[in-house]
Amino acid sequence: MGREAGTDFIEALARGLDVLRCFRPGQPTMTLSEIAAVTGLARPTVRRILLTLEELGYVRAADRGFALTPRVLELGMAYVNSLSIWDVARPHMRQLVAETDESTSLAQLDGSDIVYVSRVAVPKIVTLAVTIGTRFPAVATSMGKVLLAALTPAELTAVLAVPSRSGIAARWQPERAELDRELREVRARGWALADQDLAAGIRSVATGVRDGDGRVVAALNVTVHAAETSLERLTDEHLPRLLRTAAAISQDWARLDTVPMAVQRHGDGVPATPPAGHPG
Repeated sequence: MGREAGTDFIEALARGLDVLRCFRPGQPTMTLSEIAAVTGLARPTVRRILLTLEELGYVRAADRGFALTPRVLELGMAYVNSLSIWDVARPHMRQLVAETDESTSLAQLDGSDIVYVSRVAVPKIVTLAVTIGTRFPAVATSMGKVLLAALTPAELTAVLAVPSRSGIAARWQPERAELDRELREVRARGWALADQDLAAGIRSVATGVRDGDGRVVAALNVTVHAAETSLERLTDEHLPRLLRTAAAISQDWARLDTVPMAVQRHGDGVPATPPAGHPG
């Protein structure tokens, strides 16, 4: 296979990869002559490559030639396992920030708190700063409401019994009956709103992000300053973009779940802390 390459290019490695790539679905076994024809390499070269790959455990001798071994999966899984679900989400989050000019975050539930696990922020002066690992009382945040709404009644009771470790006294601290009404609305419409429930000046809207089994495993939000953005703009303009972004992330996570040995869903590989911004 002809190719242009720089002085640091290792032709022998490239030829080995060419041999591995020539195996196709429906053709699990190939003869030396067939591999030479597909790759354009000389038969003696193909033979040396195949014997080397066999020694390394990536191919095996078969009835009519050679076949790949399951060890080849390690090459692809090195890439898959190097990604966390948060890394997969970040390009979508950056696009959402570009569309809204507002910060967006992903959070998960930890006891009765939400914990920020990924964030793309825009620089704005706000009441409360947020970094990866920041926690807030779940009931007073849009992301927290989404995550609480995904729980069973028994799970919700157990979660609410856990004291908050956020150190934040939220403005909205509902009784259980009021919270249950709020969560029923969240379940019915598929998204949650927090209008200065956590702290004055902070508004946010959030929705769930799902794994390959359809379970809500995180919440995604858009946060705005109440003095700059009305509730109408938040729900009419930003919410549709948020819902599309959450759906796109969920689709990517579902694809990741279909790969054997894929990364763990919960909390693996939290990226570096981005700039602080507003929460919720």
